[in-house]
Order: sequence, then C-alpha cells, then structure tokens
Amino acid sequence: MLIDSHCHLEYEGLVEDQQAVLARAREAGIAGFLNISTRQREWDRVVATAARERDVWASIGIHPHEADQHADLGEGALLEAAAHPRVIAIGETGLDYYYDKSDRAVQQALFRTHITVARETGLPIIIHTRDAEDDTASILEDEMGKGAFPALIHCFTASAEFGLKVLDLGLTISISGIVTFKNAKDLQEVVKVIPEDRLLVETDAPFLAPIPHRGRKCEPAFTADTARFVADLRGVTLEQLGETTTRNFFGLFTKAAYADSPA
Repeated sequence: MLIDSHCHLEYEGLVEDQQAVLARAREAGIAGFLNISTRQREWDRVVATAARERDVWASIGIHPHEADQHADLGEGALLEAAAHPRVIAIGETGLDYYYDKSDRAVQQALFRTHITVARETGLPIIIHTRDAEDDTASILEDEMGKGAFPALIHCFTASAEFGLKVLDLGLTISISGIVTFKNAKDLQEVVKVIPEDRLLVETDAPFLAPIPHRGRKCEPAFTADTARFVADLRGVTLEQLGETTTRNFFGLFTKAAYADSPA
C-alpha cells in the first residue's frame, strides 16, 4: 500500500477526468491521496473532493507564489477552514525565491502565519522551499523556539546540509519523482540516508512525472514508480517501502486516521 502525500487533484490536467485519475491510481496500489491547496479560492473544491472520496484528504493553505494576493489573510480564515473533518494539514506554504512571484517579506510573514495555525491546531504544515534554504531554516528554527509544531518539507530537492537541519528540527521529508531524474545524483544520495521514520513519497501531480513517464502529465498512479526507485536506492523492497511510508504518513497526519466522515 502506498499513499501519495502531495497531489493537486483540482489542477488542470487532473480535474477534468478526476474519477478516472483516481481509479488508475487505486489500480496501481495507491491507497490514499492528500489533495493540496495553494490559494484560498481552491479550498472549497479541495475539501469537497476529500468529503466525497473516502481515500482522499485535504490541506488548506497559500503557496508562496500566491502570497501577494493573500497578504491580508489572517489566522482566523485558516483556523476556520482547518476545522473541517477532512482537512488534515496546513499548506502548502513556505518560501520560493527562484521565481520571486511574491514579495519575500510577504512570503515570510504568511509562512509564519501558517506555522502559528499548525502549532495551534496540531496539524502538520506542508512546506515548499526553493532557493530559500537559509531563510526557511532560520524561520523554522525561530518558530520552533516558540513551541514545537509538526512539519514536512515536500518535494525535497535541497542540499544535504539543509536536510540535516530540518531533520534535527524534527521534520519529515517527502520525495517526488525528481529523484528518478538523471541529474538528481545529489538528491539520490540524500534519500539513501533519510531516517526510516521521516520519509514519505509523493507525486506533486500534475507536475514532475517520474521516469519512465517524463514528458507526460503526472498522475498519482506514478507514486508507485517513485516509490520503487526510492526502495531500490535504500536497498529495501517496494512492499517494505510502502509499509514504512504509509506508517509514517499516518504517524504525521494523525487526523487522517479518524477523518472518515464527510461533513
């Protein structure tokens, strides 16, 4: 059994044929899906899908690309949305200095708002970070000093040094199909040494299709391809990797264990 810990089922490329997308994933052995939101106007759709599908859960949050459009978003809106029984995570949020689509100070402030909500609710925060390792680590260290909160670095592609920092802070690391790319040698070395109890797998569908699906729209079914590659890197069977990452998923996203009743 595998769980896609990060996919965007409401995005173009998946939402048009969502039922078939889910059916193909289930046939491939994917037993659960965390449907991620990136802007407030998506929240209702993301939650509605989770309420309809028993093996789909929802997150609510604002991607750093969207920070400028949500600069006034307060904790109250996130807290209200997080109360839904199918919402099991906060995010994705974080910092993206590669594209700089939003002001960096606004990104940082909104990131901290999400952390506050994660701390208050106990729901894990899903973190996107790109070309922003120093500021991401600094904010996490500062905020952990105010009180611990569960957190995950999704689609990890950062340096080994950053990986060690976030592991020391108690975070979990999720690996996407990028790990299968030929130019991902450094990431592959990191994946070999992530502690067994801190590892998840994801697709980030409809983006980042793993080998052998490069050039195609990514689907949650491809979680199996990434998991198989990660299992080979770590010298375990796919079944063992599936058991480990599924256990880790429910250990981190504890609300998922009882988020079975549509509201």
